[in-house]
Amino acid sequence: MSGNVNTVLRIDASARMEGSATREIADVVVKGLTADAAAAKVITRDVSTGLPFLDEHWVGANFTPAEARSDEQKAALELSDSLISELREADAIVIGVPVYNFGVPAALKAWVDLVARAGETFRYTENGPVGLLEGKKAYLVVGSGGTPAGSDWDYASTYMKHVLGFLGVSDVTVFAADQAAVLGEESTQKALTAVREAFSLAA
Repeated sequence: MSGNVNTVLRIDASARMEGSATREIADVVVKGLTADAAAAKVITRDVSTGLPFLDEHWVGANFTPAEARSDEQKAALELSDSLISELREADAIVIGVPVYNFGVPAALKAWVDLVARAGETFRYTENGPVGLLEGKKAYLVVGSGGTPAGSDWDYASTYMKHVLGFLGVSDVTVFAADQAAVLGEESTQKALTAVREAFSLAA
């Protein structure tokens, strides 16, 4: 797996700053992506402290044509515009996906809502929606206590893969530190081994 990229967007969502498996594994994924690119840029976006949820004012601004938006509406979309700009700039996207109650953390769902915008990251056609973020590679770093990654009740990694594909990012690799409550430290080590093998990194 090639690690040569110009820009990496890293998104952390775990509520834990210390002892977080997704943060620890994401560190190694980013290292693998940038190992052969000394000048690579890493954009870090930690959403764990919360992002605003969509409200009526935001929706109204979003559906108002850009040339007709008021200054207030432009301000309402400013964060969304910044998040989308980060996505557009990135060659590779690394997303920490802790599984909370079978799904993604609320803050990560808020990020999805802010970046999934018609005319910006996808467009509608007569044959259905088409993603506008093609040519990018994504890595999902999944961590769970009991939910097996990819299982019928894993609504986190499957959801994120679907969202990314909807936006045009179909090349998605999953590194899973799942079932940590059962496997303990073996769960994280399994994922770290998979990352190191994928990027040919020494332990």
